[in-house]
Amino acid sequence: MRVANIDGRLTLSRPDGLLDVAEASGGRFGPDPQQAFDDWEAFSRWAHEFVRDGQADSGPRPAPGDGVVWGPPVPRPAQIFAVGLNYRDHVIESGLSIPDEPAVFTKFATSLTGHDQPVTLPEGLVDWEVELVVVIGRRCHLATRETAWSHVAGVTVGQDLSERRLQLTGPAPQFSLGKSYPGFAPTGPELVTVDELADPDDLEIGCTLEGGEVLQKSRTSNMIFDVPELIVRLSAVCPLLPGDLIFTGTPAGVGGARTPQKFLAPGDVLVSWIEGLGELRNPMLSS
Repeated sequence: MRVANIDGRLTLSRPDGLLDVAEASGGRFGPDPQQAFDDWEAFSRWAHEFVRDGQADSGPRPAPGDGVVWGPPVPRPAQIFAVGLNYRDHVIESGLSIPDEPAVFTKFATSLTGHDQPVTLPEGLVDWEVELVVVIGRRCHLATRETAWSHVAGVTVGQDLSERRLQLTGPAPQFSLGKSYPGFAPTGPELVTVDELADPDDLEIGCTLEGGEVLQKSRTSNMIFDVPELIVRLSAVCPLLPGDLIFTGTPAGVGGARTPQKFLAPGDVLVSWIEGLGELRNPMLSS
């Protein structure tokens, strides 16, 4: 099952097009994408049956630039967790030691945006970080590795855009602020349920500049702390709530670790992809 936020409305994505959930369910489920997480199990059960049975024709699938707005699949999460230094090659390129515990920070919810939405670059050095984003579907506290994936509604493509000057301003780094300008948390285009994936723990991940070079390419199996382990460690401290997001870290290839360094510029179009989840496209604009 694939779920999208189209023009602010909860939408099912099928191979033949897009289906408005409020209309298709006769009002059983409302149009607000965030409300799907109020009872994710009931919504997921209905949606799987509806898509499987082909109970209605879908509308045409919009193309980028045709006037529809692809919002973030989860527009108003209660909590956004982000994990730094979670791929060994990224730790090495950063000149740091392999962590014993996940390096956790947050991205503020006002930084969320969706597929094909422009990002206005602030003054500074804006870097890319493609990430697998996990969406919680069922509350969990003190989860185990064996139960961790059962608490997940689905996964999506994300970018942890980062303005490096502010992020690294001392004496204590400002990770959350440097990574939370408007548009600095693109997610999408769709939330994809885990049953759609042959192995959710081993997916190709990468990003490129449209028409240009590949910036990052790896596999999610190269994480230091995999998705179950992150859920275990986060939920050991605080409950994870339906609709929460976990940005799970980025592989090597970030601009700040290159020689010479390279950062995003107005006119760039950043294309991020994860195997089975699709492509997330975001044009960069000048301020």
